[in-house]
Amino acid sequence: MLLHERLLWRRRLCVAGIDEAGRGCLAGPVVAAAVVLPPDADLPGVTDSKLLTDRERRELLPRILRAALGVGVGVRSARRIDRTNILAETKQAMLAAVAHLPVRPDFLLIDGNQRLPTVLEQRTIVKGDRLSLSIAAASIVAKVTRDDIMLRLHERFDVYHWRENKGYGTPEHLAALRRHGPCCLHRQTFHGVGNGEP
Repeated sequence: MLLHERLLWRRRLCVAGIDEAGRGCLAGPVVAAAVVLPPDADLPGVTDSKLLTDRERRELLPRILRAALGVGVGVRSARRIDRTNILAETKQAMLAAVAHLPVRPDFLLIDGNQRLPTVLEQRTIVKGDRLSLSIAAASIVAKVTRDDIMLRLHERFDVYHWRENKGYGTPEHLAALRRHGPCCLHRQTFHGVGNGEP
């Protein structure tokens, strides 16, 4: 999990791993996180957030925050996503996460295949959250942060069951959309939001 980082650390570079959560959701923001780990980082159990339970992610999060040299988070709203598109806003969330780091990275390791519009050196890694510890740590930070946002929003819009589905297009969420229609926090441009059909 540290192969990519070690090659860069040998060049004495400060490396940030970047990942997002909520890109495919029908409601709520997209959230990105950037994590800078030290060369002696020891975080057993940290892997792709999608492979972990909510409890496991929440147990790992404080360990990541303690071990990291820096953590940054970026959030882009459903309204912004509708105004541009999900890809552009995901990149903006990632850039915001990097900007919010307390340390300036020299190199970015980005989950997926989309480069960021920045002068910083970078490498995209498909399934990077399973191949890079920094990206895996970022995936957990992004996921828990976004889940907590959706839990708070559920209190205002409980008819959509965001406590359970976190804004994803589950059968229950789609049924609620058919019954109640979308609210201001739904991504109006996403397929399925207008009519509750997948």
